[in-house]
Amino acid sequence: MNAPAELTRVSSHGFSLQVGREELRLPFKQFPWFRRATVDQLAEVQWHPPGHLYWPTLAIDLSVDFIRGAADQPTSAMSSISTQAPMGF
Repeated sequence: MNAPAELTRVSSHGFSLQVGREELRLPFKQFPWFRRATVDQLAEVQWHPPGHLYWPTLAIDLSVDFIRGAADQPTSAMSSISTQAPMGF
């Protein structure tokens, strides 16, 4: 995957990103530090190889694998997120 990341959708429940051919969904329930971010802040996502997404104004860096894992296991992902959450908010 070597394509830029792009914000494709925002709702009251979360947001979606297009990364290459893959759509990643980030629900606010699993990624709570994004809840108060503006649409502009969410749209500033940058692709950083190998496999990281970075939001510079929020100082948040997440691996694509971590995002995928949170979607597959929302309950256990939340407990691991709490130890890895950025200090943005």
